[in-house]
Amino acid sequence: MAFPTSVNDQITDAVSQVNVNVLADAPAVAMGTLFQATAQALANAAHNATNSQQQNYVTAQAATTQGVATLYSLTTASSGMATKSILS
Repeated sequence: MAFPTSVNDQITDAVSQVNVNVLADAPAVAMGTLFQATAQALANAAHNATNSQQQNYVTAQAATTQGVATLYSLTTASSGMATKSILS
């Protein structure tokens, strides 16, 4: 210390070292927080992409089922209309 104080020199040195340690750890803690936030954002993006893909598959399956059902019903409907026009 530059001037004598009533506090023990070992105590002031310990406090100074702790303060320096906290200041030195701050960039590492900030980078760790940044990496964690980035990882969380990327995980959310991957989850949203997977969920969207699954929903698209469900919609495509429903559209295909509806289209096949329509194709199967066309034969019956056209046969019914032809029979009706013949019998009329």
